[in-house]
Amino acid sequence: MLLRCADLTLKGWNMARLIGSLGLLCAASLLIPGCGRGNVSRSCDAPFPAPDAQLPTIPYGVESRAITWENKTGAKGAGGMEREGRKGSPAIMNIKNGETVTLMDVDGPGVIRHIWITISDRSPAALRNMILRMYWDNNEVPSVEVPLGDFFGTAHGRAVPLSSAYVTATLARGFNCYFPMPFATHAKITVTNDMPDDKTLGAFFFQIDYELHPSLPPNTGYFHARFNRQNPTVLKDDYVVLDRAEGPGYFLGCVIGVRALGPHWWGEGEMKFYLDGDTDYPTICGTGTEDYFCAAWGMDLYQTPWHGCTLNLTNEHFRFPLVSMYRWHEKDPVYFRESLRAEIQQIGYGEKGLFERSDDWCSVAYWYQLKPTTYRAPFPDRAARTADILDPPATKPAR
Repeated sequence: MLLRCADLTLKGWNMARLIGSLGLLCAASLLIPGCGRGNVSRSCDAPFPAPDAQLPTIPYGVESRAITWENKTGAKGAGGMEREGRKGSPAIMNIKNGETVTLMDVDGPGVIRHIWITISDRSPAALRNMILRMYWDNNEVPSVEVPLGDFFGTAHGRAVPLSSAYVTATLARGFNCYFPMPFATHAKITVTNDMPDDKTLGAFFFQIDYELHPSLPPNTGYFHARFNRQNPTVLKDDYVVLDRAEGPGYFLGCVIGVRALGPHWWGEGEMKFYLDGDTDYPTICGTGTEDYFCAAWGMDLYQTPWHGCTLNLTNEHFRFPLVSMYRWHEKDPVYFRESLRAEIQQIGYGEKGLFERSDDWCSVAYWYQLKPTTYRAPFPDRAARTADILDPPATKPAR
């Protein structure tokens, strides 16, 4: 009885820890009362206080694994075996144009905790056209379908330093994400080279750190991310950040990029969340674009764990701002029971006050839902992804 009760206690602690990390439920509500502590006890009748959330509790039955190109399956005791452990195959070399490489293909239950990637070419053409896709539980529809650079937090294919709660770009070279990504039976991650000019990617380094679990709670959400771009937007038609999310679930955040196509302030548009059948008007509506990203009175460069602006660029080629912003909702998730549609207006402010604008907008939406998606949104092709964001080719001086 003692062993059985202790086993249930540890399972309860682990369940609470996982649910809490995903922000789905109050962890305390899932704790299972434990047996006596200190002295050996044969009874579970005595009440036992819930474990202190500040203590480093050890989850029951969880095993850590990592996948690299040297250990493609994450097998136990099989890391770094190439060249007898002397760094024989640290990267995928020469991913040809049009080629798809599988980074992860493992059975569950499990949870991906961290993904690190760096590539030899970090130009806008590469970061916007190396495409990440993730599939959960053998679902044929990818739950994640996003250009690599946008997935790791910066729009327009620009590699800039970024430090936030969920994604980082260390030194603008090392891309990391810390979204918990649970899978019940299977996880598959691929990368596809869709760069222009039939270009081969020289080197792709990566590591995927994950856990194997005995089981997952029945209300565990699946991670999703979706890319969109509209160049240019349509006057008075709100830009769609996310549509047809299938509840129950919650919106975790987004990365939004704007390429302004004219002068004056571009960011008076309001962020709108249409929840569970909302039609003409949303349940949640903000006060302005920079306000949604937790700034005020315009936009400039800043970074915090939960919101920031990593790019606010003007130069000879981009006469009007090229902007990239992120916003994470871990502290204030937007829950939905049946459906969610997230949109943002394109409204500016100029000499005559508010006016409707048409600019170039792109985005990545991140959310969790109870089941892997059955809807595959239209994915912009290479021409649509890269139009007007690549640096112009250098011109030779006239003789």
